[in-house]
Amino acid sequence: MASAASAPPSPGNLKRIVAASLIGTTIEWYDFFLYGSAAALVFNKLFFPDSDPLVGTLLSFLTYAVGFAARPIGALVFGHFGDRLGRKKLLVLSLLMMGGATFAIGLMPTHATIGSAAPVLLTVLRLIQGFALGGEWGGAVLLVSEHGDARRRGFWASWPQTGAPAGQLLATGVLSLLTAVLSDAAFESWGWRVPFLLSGVLVIVGLWIRLSVDESPVFRQALERAEARKAERAAETEKLPLVAVLRHHWRDVLVAMGARMAENISYYVITAFILVYATNETGLSKQTALNAVLIASAVHFAVIPLWGALSDRVGRRPVYLIGAVGIGAWMFPFFALIDTASFGSLVFAVTVGLVMHGAMYAPQAAFFSEMFATRMRYSGASIGAQFSSVAAGAPAPLIATALLDDYGSSTPIALYVIAAALLTVVAVGAAKETRHRDLSDVGPADETGTADVRKADAHSV
Repeated sequence: MASAASAPPSPGNLKRIVAASLIGTTIEWYDFFLYGSAAALVFNKLFFPDSDPLVGTLLSFLTYAVGFAARPIGALVFGHFGDRLGRKKLLVLSLLMMGGATFAIGLMPTHATIGSAAPVLLTVLRLIQGFALGGEWGGAVLLVSEHGDARRRGFWASWPQTGAPAGQLLATGVLSLLTAVLSDAAFESWGWRVPFLLSGVLVIVGLWIRLSVDESPVFRQALERAEARKAERAAETEKLPLVAVLRHHWRDVLVAMGARMAENISYYVITAFILVYATNETGLSKQTALNAVLIASAVHFAVIPLWGALSDRVGRRPVYLIGAVGIGAWMFPFFALIDTASFGSLVFAVTVGLVMHGAMYAPQAAFFSEMFATRMRYSGASIGAQFSSVAAGAPAPLIATALLDDYGSSTPIALYVIAAALLTVVAVGAAKETRHRDLSDVGPADETGTADVRKADAHSV
């Protein structure tokens, strides 16, 4: 029988929690994506000026990839303390770290001022960004999932996911505006700093909203049970959340990692690498490429809750598989459309790609949350989501750029994304449907720190 903690919150309270998570994730993704766009457009000239243009872009994307390497570390640290101390405190810390690092990038001296120390400092700040984002995602989606109405969990939990396209929309929009009103010389001299400095204002707004929400009731109940049990059995040592995850949920962690391969790789090919491909291979301007991503991101934002709502009706797995198969099938038409050098074709190519991506990204929050017991949910969801980013999103623009440099063709890049899609189809196909699991009803897992997986699985379809 479900506990009181699983009762739906008031509509007003739930909407406030969703808004707080959405605004926070939007700001964090704005900061993270802003770096990727700047890496594609100007960082090669500002921080690697002595390199060949394409090599400079590769080096720039390499510093971009470093941020992904820090995300699993952030997932481990934030997941551990998020499962011990609560979701809210760690979300506030992640927002402060991300915003501070992004603001500092806006003040960074370039290679022309301090030489080789510039890319080193840039890399350090990128590491801080990655560390913070590694802890952000799990906490934001869990705060909504654990507050939300179980019948519509896929819909409500998909709203923090819209923070990614919203952040992309905001970052691309600011850059597009600046490139439209500034000359190339002015943009490379000082204009690129403006969107990074703007992050300071956004973080203040995000903190004000995020501090106003309550801790997850599901987590509070699990913590109370754990404290009561520890008082009764003082000699018993509670297992670390990470240890419990790897012992009882290692299959779920592997499923989550596999599920993220196509979603993560396709997203960064479509939104980051495309800025390089469209400008270098088809002769389209930076402004044109940014505008295409801007329009497609707006559609992406709109369709994610629709895919999330569909996952409440038909299940997480079917919707996820639609996205994985769709993105694989779209890759060859995607590049063929871009090669026409038509703005309309570019917008259509990127938009369809992001719609297919949304079918994977929308149910991901509820899907991953439902895999794990409450006292290890932050750790489990974060580890599964962020460890895969090292092999997926981190090298995606770098690999795509290197393939373009080696082969001078988009075909190997399309095959690269298709291979990721096949891996995701296998992972999601091997998973159990989780749509009917009650996040508050996980048995003794939340008292001992270990998962009663059989009981959780009894709620699956």
